[in-house]
Amino acid sequence: MRIQIDSDRYTARRVLELHRAGKIHHESRNAARDEVWRRGRTPAAEPVFIGITNGRPVRLVYDVEVHSDTTA
Repeated sequence: MRIQIDSDRYTARRVLELHRAGKIHHESRNAARDEVWRRGRTPAAEPVFIGITNGRPVRLVYDVEVHSDTTA
C-alpha cells in the first residue's frame, strides 16, 4: 500500500538525508504505519521509504506491505 504523509520541506530533506545514509526517520515511519491502521489494514512489514513529492505541501512517500484480506 502506498502511503503519502504531509511534511514540511525541512523535515522532508532530513528524512531523505537519513535514508541516503542508511538510517531511519522513526517518526515518519511510525506515521506511515499508523495511516495503514487508520485505513483498516494490518501492516505485514516495516514501511519502506520511497521518496518525497515535489508538490506543495511536500509529502513523504512510503510503501507498506499489508496482510491480505482473504480468509481460508
